[in-house]
Amino acid sequence: MAGYIDTKQDHQRRLRRIEGQIRGLQRMVEDDKYCIDILTQVSAASSALQSFAIALLEEHMAHCVAEATRKGGEEAQLKVKEAADAIARLVRS
Repeated sequence: MAGYIDTKQDHQRRLRRIEGQIRGLQRMVEDDKYCIDILTQVSAASSALQSFAIALLEEHMAHCVAEATRKGGEEAQLKVKEAADAIARLVRS
């Protein structure tokens, strides 16, 4: 079961808002809006995606990683490595 099952609807709403931001960016380009205004909106959309990713990562760690570490063994090591790799990707982006 996904670690975000309890907040799935919240995540879907959040992603729909981000999708709306992206559509807004497309309209801005189509309408030849000022570059800096578009860049400001790109920054807002990027920030929204980053916030979503952090929330999802927190839930993954609280549910999936915590459960695996309670069980111990190789699965625990794999889940911790997987989370560390995800964090590294987020930091690089």
